[in-house]
Amino acid sequence: MAAPLELSCWGGGWGLPSVHSESLVVMAYAKFSGAPLKVKVIDNTWRGSRGDVPILTTEDNIISQPAKILNFLRKQKYNADYELSAKQGADTLAYIALIEEKLLPAVLHTFWVESDNYFSVTRPWFASRIPFPLSLILPGRMSKGALNRILLTRGEPPLYHLREVEAQIYRDAKECLNLLSNRLGTSQFFFGDTPSTLDAYVFGFLAPLYKVRFPKGQLQGHLQRLSNLCRFCDDILHSYFRLSLGGISPAGQETVDANLQKLTQLVNKESNLIEKEHLEKIRESFALYMLKTLEKSTFKVGNQMLYAVGLVSLAVAAFQSPEVELTESSTPGSEPCTLFVALLLKDG
Repeated sequence: MAAPLELSCWGGGWGLPSVHSESLVVMAYAKFSGAPLKVKVIDNTWRGSRGDVPILTTEDNIISQPAKILNFLRKQKYNADYELSAKQGADTLAYIALIEEKLLPAVLHTFWVESDNYFSVTRPWFASRIPFPLSLILPGRMSKGALNRILLTRGEPPLYHLREVEAQIYRDAKECLNLLSNRLGTSQFFFGDTPSTLDAYVFGFLAPLYKVRFPKGQLQGHLQRLSNLCRFCDDILHSYFRLSLGGISPAGQETVDANLQKLTQLVNKESNLIEKEHLEKIRESFALYMLKTLEKSTFKVGNQMLYAVGLVSLAVAAFQSPEVELTESSTPGSEPCTLFVALLLKDG
């Protein structure tokens, strides 16, 4: 009896079995190769496996990263490429490298860096699936990680500024989509009538971009104009993912998506409220600490030194929190001199 294979991944939405591209790559390849994966949707990162999803767990191994997971499945005789020629195998590697270099940065930017998309779609969706208080922290870290990944590969000369990087990655991504569209042509899959590794990668990166409803989606608009790539995604969803993980058909997914949108909006609003209250408490604590420190210093130093300490502390506070409005006044009269410092916290 074959060892059980469990895939931990992010869940689905918008008619997709997963909204996470790399998870979707592995899920699609498993469908194409017949690998009996048991999908475990991540809903509580306190108990989640260590490492970046998707994660494949067997009796003896824990494997992450799509390329490593697919190699493991091939060794277990689940091979979606056994009918490919040597040339087609080489083309597969070339196109996957193209996708990771040209398309992936733009997909990351669309989900995690474009502010309107992040705050209205990505952040609330992931926060609703992460337990409190990690839901306040992890989406922001994931966003920073995506930005760092983009800048690491594209932030070198002559592209120094983020706007220049953004313009370049979207030009490259559109060029990549055009190449994929030309390669697919009118065929059902990239190498004929049978799906392969390349189909899994293309589907994994295009389907979320195609299906998720973003307020800003210049790359999404370009993809929607390439009808054969859209048909490609729809055919795979219909043929291999007819039912979602919760047993809901794509036709019934619209109602789920509407409810999900309302839920994520509520989660986003609540998270913002909690974050604001947390920041206000930190600022109030910092203000009290400054007052106590300066009052104690009054009895230790002369008027001139005390005034200098006050100015330095005020400068530090203003630097650390630009949203804090500072005012100061002193009464250099009788000994000991008293320095009054007031921090007026804005409402945001």
